[in-house]
Amino acid sequence: MPFLTLAGHRIEYQDIARARDGAPDLIVLHEGLGSLSMWRDFPAKLAAATGARTVTYSRWGYGYSAPMLVPRAIDYMHREALEDLPALRAALGFDNPVLVGHSDGGSIALIHAGAGKWPVRALVLEAPHVFVEEISIAGIAQAKADYAGGELRRRLARYHDDVDHVFRGWNDVWLSPEFRRWNIEEFLPGVTCPVLAIQGADDQYGTLEQLDAIERQVKGRFERLVLARCGHSPHRDQESAALEAMARFIARV
Repeated sequence: MPFLTLAGHRIEYQDIARARDGAPDLIVLHEGLGSLSMWRDFPAKLAAATGARTVTYSRWGYGYSAPMLVPRAIDYMHREALEDLPALRAALGFDNPVLVGHSDGGSIALIHAGAGKWPVRALVLEAPHVFVEEISIAGIAQAKADYAGGELRRRLARYHDDVDHVFRGWNDVWLSPEFRRWNIEEFLPGVTCPVLAIQGADDQYGTLEQLDAIERQVKGRFERLVLARCGHSPHRDQESAALEAMARFIARV
């Protein structure tokens, strides 16, 4: 994969060229334990289904991007949305992209679009969170136990240079008492573009109250898709349904 430098940090990315005239640009944003490679071939399938230029990247400290040698702060998603994502857009020439975000990536997309400083054509959100729920804390506490057991660490280590920092950076922040007050609903009224939100009915990290809050407060057209027999990762648990819904939505924006 190629690399670019953002704020002095090496960032890995994949850039799939546009295959259809008039198709929008897509930027794909991974989850809190994710990376470019953890998407596997889904970005390529999304690019093929839409004809869009599709860029996927690993944020600083994730995947094979530069390691983050300091602890993550409570506002780590704000920093990504308001500093690094704008820098990436400028470096790669994205004027009015569709942001496709999963979990933390969905929250980053909402903050970025809601800030109102950069044009955003549309948002495609998988399992986004805009406030902290008890189910989120319980799921993340269970992930901590699973990581200590070793199997989750072994799985994640295939996708990250520094898997312990990735996991602790996410898990420690979410389980900290200060993070219980984390809330990005203030950004929602600033979202004026169309929004597609997809969530699994069996999501172990959040309830449909997240989608309800987004629908109530964004100013753009809102669509939702709730998938049965689906957990926190619709693009893996229900790939065909998620891909079809995304492609159909992107074709209309």
